[in-house]
Amino acid sequence: MEIPQYPGSRGITLEDKPLLDRLFSELQPRVSELTFANLYLFRKAHEYRLTRVGDAVLALGRGYDGTPYFLPPFGGDVNAVALKLLDEGLTLYGADDAFLARHLPSERFEAVPDRNNFDYLHVKEEMAQLSGKLYHKKKNRVNYFVNRHRHEVELFAERHVAGSLALLEEWGRVKMELAPAGSVRGEVEGCAEALRLHGELGLSGVVVLVEGVVRGFAIGERLNRETAVCHFEKGDNFMEGLYQLLDREFSRLLFTECTYLNREQDLGEEALRQAKLSYHPVELLAKYRVRRR
Repeated sequence: MEIPQYPGSRGITLEDKPLLDRLFSELQPRVSELTFANLYLFRKAHEYRLTRVGDAVLALGRGYDGTPYFLPPFGGDVNAVALKLLDEGLTLYGADDAFLARHLPSERFEAVPDRNNFDYLHVKEEMAQLSGKLYHKKKNRVNYFVNRHRHEVELFAERHVAGSLALLEEWGRVKMELAPAGSVRGEVEGCAEALRLHGELGLSGVVVLVEGVVRGFAIGERLNRETAVCHFEKGDNFMEGLYQLLDREFSRLLFTECTYLNREQDLGEEALRQAKLSYHPVELLAKYRVRRR
């Protein structure tokens, strides 16, 4: 289906995957939003739509607060596209430091860091091994879980979908009582679709089963040549050590050729922020909202 020229736009479909996969392969993005699966799975939550400016393809979207924005162009004359849309009063979301230095050095624009959406970048080998004093507590929690539960760790497959969806439903029910409903609903809808369409979307994952029942899962994909990204990680919050086991096994079993793991953002949730920081990220990948002054 043809992608219309801006200001026209259209929704994202599964048929767009070959094109966007090729563009992202050439782009080698570092920010977690720039994969086909992420755009497709959050197309409803963020109202993502595809448009063209000249020969450049990009996505228009909205934040959870309804604020419209555009993501960094996926290719083409990036400078011209970004300048055109910013001059028309649109906000650019998801620009990292490299993008700003290369394409928007002008003082005409204000770049505001969005700390709640910084990506956490980790060394995969560290998360897979949990070696040394820095990870002593993590390893102890893994051992606590392993010594108390008859469990299996398996690569995610079609046979795990139903059990994972049941776990996700319960996770969402509990989370709805603690966090803004809009963001939780978008997370649950996107995650459920990722589970059902994992094959079509090219996603891989791990599952932890306790006595044959899915108690946790983590799903992700390759982000660039040296980095994998974990899009979703859900587990039974009442099983101590489960999340630490999921983190370890995802890093140990999947994307073994990658050096880094992008664990996405914390969305300003303090408990999630502390949990991600406790794994000692090698970098907090800054993202900016850019506007015309």
